[in-house]
Amino acid sequence: MAAKAKKASRIIQDWPEESKEAAQLVIVQHGEPDEATESQLTWDHPGPWKRIVATKAFYRHEFPMPHTDSVESFIDYRVPVEKFTPIARFDGSVITERTAGEVSARCHDEQANFLALNLMHDIVTDARTVEEARDYYAKEVLDHRRKEPTPYMERLRFSPQGPGAADPDVRIVPEEELKAAIEEGKSRARPAEETGAHA
Repeated sequence: MAAKAKKASRIIQDWPEESKEAAQLVIVQHGEPDEATESQLTWDHPGPWKRIVATKAFYRHEFPMPHTDSVESFIDYRVPVEKFTPIARFDGSVITERTAGEVSARCHDEQANFLALNLMHDIVTDARTVEEARDYYAKEVLDHRRKEPTPYMERLRFSPQGPGAADPDVRIVPEEELKAAIEEGKSRARPAEETGAHA
């Protein structure tokens, strides 16, 4: 653990101030990461999350007010396909992975990621429209600075779904059709090989 801690501490010293500060907040909350590279720290199953990833790279984000995104929190969650576009309209830093069955939020800190994912869930369950979710996001960010209650920033207000959230999709190429295509490819390759041999 000491060697790992020393490595993580050394790594973030070379990071830009924006991402270094954000990574340090995660270290304070969850301890030293389980994996560390020169550009990324990863915590496996910290608190309610599947994983948290803090990166050296950061992204400017203007919603709901200017800040930078560099800490990404992941959960197992299956988003219905028809909800992908509304979620993208809500917040470009909420990322949906259909095949893996994951959703993540990337912001400056864990509290903002709680807020974003709780509102994502509201959109999926039709508890809020996209516009209502965006308005509530702004309200709670301001309430946080007013030292007023911010229930959506405290914790996940729903249960992640576990590995069953993965969506491998459905096969549309039958095995017989695949084998026939392979045989067709072989038959086309043979004349080309024979022509090359006679050249």
